[in-house]
Amino acid sequence: MNANVAIQVLPHVSTDEEVIKIVDEVINYIKSTGFTYYVGPCETAIEGDYEELMEVVKNCHYIAIKAGCPKVASYVKISFAPEGGVLTIDKKVTKHHK
Repeated sequence: MNANVAIQVLPHVSTDEEVIKIVDEVINYIKSTGFTYYVGPCETAIEGDYEELMEVVKNCHYIAIKAGCPKVASYVKISFAPEGGVLTIDKKVTKHHK
């Protein structure tokens, strides 16, 4: 693993219910990728290979559009170490959830 990404998808829709529906679709897609992930209240973190994660980020936008969102924005945070050594999700958050 040489990267982790945190993505917050922001659908441009009218209601909170629509936001939840679209974000749930994006999270379901992330779950289906097989990458280790962590869903937080404001973003989802994913870890894996940098190039593959960039495809996931791109596809999150397509999933939101397909789910009925006419326009979408995202905040994306990337931690990348080409030779590996990026801190894992587990090392970052597990101690705070026991």
